[in-house]
Amino acid sequence: MWRCVLPPLLRYPTVDELDARAATLVARHPRDARLRRVGSSRAGTPLSLLSVGHGSRQALVVAGPHANEPVGGATALRLAERVLADPRLTEGADATWNLLLCLDPDGLRRNEGWLHGPYTLGHYFRRFFRPGFLEQPEWLPDGAAAAVLPETRTLLGLQDELRPFLQCSLHGVDVGGGFVELTRDLPGLAGRIAQTAARLGIPRELGPYDTLYWPGLGPAVYRIPPPRRGDLAAAITEAAVESTWFHPHSYGTVTAVVEAPMWSVAAVEDATEPADPAGVLRTVSHTLRHDTEVLQRLLARIRPHHAGAPDAARLLAPVDDYLLVCPGLADAWDPDVKGTDGTRPLPPLSTAHLATLRIAGRRLALRTAGLLHQLVAGAGRDPAGVLPELDRLIDAWCADYRDGCGARWVPVARQVEYQARVVLAAFELAGRQEPVRSRSGEQGWGAEAAVPMHQE
Repeated sequence: MWRCVLPPLLRYPTVDELDARAATLVARHPRDARLRRVGSSRAGTPLSLLSVGHGSRQALVVAGPHANEPVGGATALRLAERVLADPRLTEGADATWNLLLCLDPDGLRRNEGWLHGPYTLGHYFRRFFRPGFLEQPEWLPDGAAAAVLPETRTLLGLQDELRPFLQCSLHGVDVGGGFVELTRDLPGLAGRIAQTAARLGIPRELGPYDTLYWPGLGPAVYRIPPPRRGDLAAAITEAAVESTWFHPHSYGTVTAVVEAPMWSVAAVEDATEPADPAGVLRTVSHTLRHDTEVLQRLLARIRPHHAGAPDAARLLAPVDDYLLVCPGLADAWDPDVKGTDGTRPLPPLSTAHLATLRIAGRRLALRTAGLLHQLVAGAGRDPAGVLPELDRLIDAWCADYRDGCGARWVPVARQVEYQARVVLAAFELAGRQEPVRSRSGEQGWGAEAAVPMHQE
């Protein structure tokens, strides 16, 4: 019986650790495992693909599509170990597993200040990094043919080469619960997720705000609408845009976006009817509007002194993105604001929906404050005198997550086990389906209305 040769991951791996552990697996299993460089990042970092098995049916697992979501790399290694240990997942399924260890290694390197802990909210948000929308490699703002980022082109090339029957994009929710988004239904997945979540103590997110208007395929499982074009502001807050999730759709690929939480909140699984939804929405929207105004004033004080700093453009791009969309989200959630731009009214909301809206508003504010804190602290000077106020805001908002929302840390090993089990369930269910062929020009493709999303 094959036994695991790698020590269990109790913390998030860095880019270098991912490659080293993958190389160790290949050295121990040269017949069944292969590691190859499939591309390079903008900074020249290798993009490594770990393949296990020799079957004709290809599964593609994409780790690290968002820089601040490191659980996927650890999950990819865990999956490789599982697959090597169980021939039913390769020979028995006529399958090859292709595990892209990190799609955005440059971004992951910028998060290394918190990857090894301590795992506290304050430590995380003060060292958090996630690039602006146009630098996130899963998105295709101008379509696949016009993809600019080398990471994006590498992923598109893999999809065209492999034509996978299943693609799993591994994401991490910083605060909330676990859920899955699918480009096509996998009947039975919701039940498998419920079993896994209960066994591991992971709350299922029953009302993610990016799925607010999406069809539900079961508790914590949602169908991603086909893509449609939109401007940058829309793309930041809508998942129904062109992406690498839908690019292999014409090959019959089903894509599963698998979200695992770092800090869990029990309320995101509460499907009960709230007593005063309008009151909660007013509080959430007014809070977001107030926090945005505070952050805009701080940015106005910071920018003249730090706009020319070496790291400023990279840190200010996501800040500008967040501050661009916050007012519109606050208005969309405010029951006293009547939309005049054709936006849809909010659907009936459960307690879970309201909890995720509260978390989402706070997330945008905390990310913005954390990036501004990095910019000023990294410069080694604070001529505008903003660091004390930023520290106060970050501490207060993290306390609200911890004490107000009940956010609790989920150990890395448990995050990884949850995500790996969900991927294995999706693999089994997708493998049972007959191949589905479709065309991007099929009737109704891209005709659905845009919907809010948080890009988690």
